[in-house]
Amino acid sequence: MNCPAPVEISYENMYFLITHNPTNATLNKFTEELKKYGVMTLVRVCDATYDKAPVEKEGNHVLDWPLDDGAPPPNQIVDDWLNLLKTKFREEPGCSVAVHCVYEDAVQFIRQKRRGVFNSKQLLYLEKYRPKMQLHFRNTNGHCCVQ
Repeated sequence: MNCPAPVEISYENMYFLITHNPTNATLNKFTEELKKYGVMTLVRVCDATYDKAPVEKEGNHVLDWPLDDGAPPPNQIVDDWLNLLKTKFREEPGCSVAVHCVYEDAVQFIRQKRRGVFNSKQLLYLEKYRPKMQLHFRNTNGHCCVQ
């Protein structure tokens, strides 16, 4: 299986890793990728397709927040995501949070930075989204905020 390479997105001292959806057969390589990027928290936004025990055995915290493929995230998942980031980046500046789904077009979108990947329901959600909180913290480069 030819999986797309992980994509790291960073801003200030916040790092996000967008990865492919591994299988039980590819977990060893997957956990090596997580180590390489310093990931300690992994968010699965799809139904479980592999055993998370080997990933957790390597010291990663795996969160399961599945959502319907092609649908916008429910408010609870948005709140959980923002709270996770607020906690992680305050307590562990410079850490990396990984996220993956089985929707390979989303990975391609981030890799190629091109338009047209999101469906109309997702675009409508993004257009109507209003920040619920702001994540503020100071680092050596000044002030940073994530909404």
